[in-house]
Amino acid sequence: MATLVFGAIIVFSLVLAFLAARGRDVLQIEEYLVAGRSFSGFLLFFLAVGEIYSIGTMVGLPGGIYANGASYGIWFLGYILLAYPIGYFLAPLVWRAGKRYGAMTFPDMLKGHYRSRLLEVVAALTFFAYLIPWAQLQFAGLQVALGALGFGISPTTATAVAAVIAFAYIIFSGVRAPANISILKDILLFGAIVIVGVAAASAAGGVSNVFGDVGSTNPSALTIGGGQAMTFALTTIIFQAFGFITVTTPFIFTGRSEATVKRTYIVMPLYMLMYPFLIFAAYYAISAVPNLEQPNAALFAASVELLPPWLLGLVAGAAALSGLLILAVLSLTIGGVLSRNITPNLTDTSQRRLTQVVVTVYLIATAALTILAPTLMLNLISIAYFFVTQLLPALFGLLFVRQFSAVGLTAGLIAGSAAVLVLHFSQANIAGINIGLIALLLNFAVTFAVSAVVKNDSSPAPLATSRRMEERRAEGRTI
Repeated sequence: MATLVFGAIIVFSLVLAFLAARGRDVLQIEEYLVAGRSFSGFLLFFLAVGEIYSIGTMVGLPGGIYANGASYGIWFLGYILLAYPIGYFLAPLVWRAGKRYGAMTFPDMLKGHYRSRLLEVVAALTFFAYLIPWAQLQFAGLQVALGALGFGISPTTATAVAAVIAFAYIIFSGVRAPANISILKDILLFGAIVIVGVAAASAAGGVSNVFGDVGSTNPSALTIGGGQAMTFALTTIIFQAFGFITVTTPFIFTGRSEATVKRTYIVMPLYMLMYPFLIFAAYYAISAVPNLEQPNAALFAASVELLPPWLLGLVAGAAALSGLLILAVLSLTIGGVLSRNITPNLTDTSQRRLTQVVVTVYLIATAALTILAPTLMLNLISIAYFFVTQLLPALFGLLFVRQFSAVGLTAGLIAGSAAVLVLHFSQANIAGINIGLIALLLNFAVTFAVSAVVKNDSSPAPLATSRRMEERRAEGRTI
């Protein structure tokens, strides 16, 4: 029964992908990559939260609490809560920059604003450092989910089939297919997590008993560490919350208007109502399913203990769609960056064809790495977010700071990325501060210093400043 439900969900998602292309001119690269900037708040909401709450939500938070206790939950929840108000103010400005410069990728914005080929290429390579290993994490999450839920699918088969399905989602209709499928995926994901959480609380005899059982058997799982552990949690919250805007840029470009983007960020926090149920399931697993070999399987182990087969199929479907959608969007993003920023000056048709080729190669290569060398990119996966957040000074310069020059931003970006590698591989511990934040501060410092020496020939007005000037001129004409 579980297999039947799971299979029906996957087939239905493929039907949605096929229908997404109907009536659309997907031969246009802007339509293919950013849906012609036409998504309503409804579709933008599902696309954005569909990429935020991925299989990592089902694997990461319960697994982190299972392995590390309550301290893990603090930064996991904290950074998303802080990211939303930051996004409320910054995301509409990012949309404005995308519209003004015809940007479909993050490096496109920098190219349009600073007119620096070097900055564009370095930014594109920084995005690659984030995108390339992130796909392997999705494949690994799918393997954990399907294995823990009892599906007799080998890791090799699961990885290969996942790559084929992710390819099918986007090859013909571009970003519209993930947006449509995200509606199904988010309903299933939210429903599956609520069901497991309610079942966990019911089986324990109430929410208080979920935590009471853990308190009697493993009290350390309920305590929050102080000292450097708390420093790390707080600095990680700050770092990842600000970095979040760089990760979500491709989705922002699909919105219909600044107002649409702003309204979307107002309602996005509602999706976090599922987190208490994830926490219930995680703590239930600590007491009911102890000594798991893979802590990341905590939610799925609790599901097997609590749910009938047909509901296990629903949980599996939600997990699979969560990973597959991320794979599809990652491959589309990396295809867009390569076709527009690494190999520029191509026609729309050539960009679309090259994007499709890159999507194919990316999925095959990452699937092969997952199968043949599953530990090869583990170090890069753990620091991928550190790399992409090094783009934050460039974004701030584009939006707010006229004094930043293209040379300064390039130097800062290189310095910050190098610092990430040095700090990570040397296993440096500087008072428990997140190494990504240390690297970002160095990035800003280098950007300021170099920009003071090497200025832009014609410094462009930041987007926020130029908008205020336009509004004032409009008010003057009205008066």
